[in-house]
Amino acid sequence: MSDRSLIFTYTISAILFILSIANLSKKETSRRGNLFAISGMIIAIIISILKSRINNIGYVITAIICGAIIGINISKKIDMTKMPQLIAILHSFVGLTAVLVGFNNYLLLIYNKIIFDKNTNIQLVEIFISIFIGSVTLIGSIIAFNKLSGFMKSKVLNIKYKNQIHIFLLSMSFILMIIFLKIHNIKLQILSLGLMFLISLMFGFHLIMSIGGADMPVVISMLNSYSGWAAASSGFMLTNDLLIITGALVGSSGAILSYLMCKGMNRSFLNVLLGGGKKIINENNDIIIDKNIPKYKNISIGNTVEILKSSNNVIIVPGYGLAVSQAQYPLSEIVKKLSSLNIKVRFAIHPVAGRLPGHMNVLLAEANIPYDLVLEMDEINKDFINTDTVLVIGANDTVNPSAQEDINSPISGMPILEVWKANNIIILKRSMNKGYSGINNPLFYKDNSYMLFGDAKNTINKILEIM
Repeated sequence: MSDRSLIFTYTISAILFILSIANLSKKETSRRGNLFAISGMIIAIIISILKSRINNIGYVITAIICGAIIGINISKKIDMTKMPQLIAILHSFVGLTAVLVGFNNYLLLIYNKIIFDKNTNIQLVEIFISIFIGSVTLIGSIIAFNKLSGFMKSKVLNIKYKNQIHIFLLSMSFILMIIFLKIHNIKLQILSLGLMFLISLMFGFHLIMSIGGADMPVVISMLNSYSGWAAASSGFMLTNDLLIITGALVGSSGAILSYLMCKGMNRSFLNVLLGGGKKIINENNDIIIDKNIPKYKNISIGNTVEILKSSNNVIIVPGYGLAVSQAQYPLSEIVKKLSSLNIKVRFAIHPVAGRLPGHMNVLLAEANIPYDLVLEMDEINKDFINTDTVLVIGANDTVNPSAQEDINSPISGMPILEVWKANNIIILKRSMNKGYSGINNPLFYKDNSYMLFGDAKNTINKILEIM
């Protein structure tokens, strides 16, 4: 294949990836965005195979087929609730690939006996950076996967001088890079590269362990960015322009999404990255309530149906509890019934609802809930004051008034859905357990709030039966 043809096809593939991201930014065009991404990737794979100098192409084809079979099986079986875990572990594969490509390229320089050639310095820098970024992505993604899966506690590893430890590990890696570039001794180079690999694993481990469970949606987005930069660094080593472009697209889009999510939580990106959550003055974060007053008000299924039917407008706030119970399908039927009674129904989505950016949007789209009923926080927050009933399903931190009312709260200043301004709030929860951030929610104790306990799917099905 000629260089001109290669550049042309790479350009087409890159344009398809850019169009994919552009279309994925809107619910109405997201399917088209996926098709653009698939088309771009197919072209990229074919061109990469054609341009490579492989003696036996059968190995590559076999690997692609095996990978495709495994990927299809996993995607069919995986629940939406486990999608964050799947994405986290897939990021680890990208990190591992960058590490393996880096070490392989170093061994190739030794094999070709050009390791100490003056022209190889740039390649050595690329190798070093690729292994460092890949290692951080690899271990960070594995930790995120284990935290999200519940195999590890989501509690923050809050050791003394943690930021100083981060700076020390980064400084050590920089010193090892200088040694790696300047000392013309293969054994010392391998030693410095190996030490950097271990240090980068320690750095990535401590970096993610220092971030609390409430910030895990940002961590997933951040690891997505890391995986993009790891891919881009591999592209430099392999002199693959398309891999550089694609990696840069993923890296930059992941970084932008992380920034927007931090903005949605009123936190700085650096604060989240370094695990710098707000200090809690009252460690138990208890809500003081008069013993003579009930802690919360229960509501029955029947009364819930009466309130819903007597409302002129209803706003539904979905959270992670909706995803866990897979309640979006019967909820879609309730929306249809309410709409048939001329009751205005809409959905309010917080930027960090669930444990993955866009988690709730995908769940509602799965249940064929119309796009025009699904509104973002900034679009709908002003309407709660004129709303008859709000149905909160499994959401906790995103509707917590402490963000506005308690300056000592860990989520103080975080933009939230102001559901308490509505006439009635019906909250569907399994129990009175705290949310993912580990703090109580005063919303449950407000005069216009009612608790409806039970599995969200079972509860919604019971509501549906008597509507």
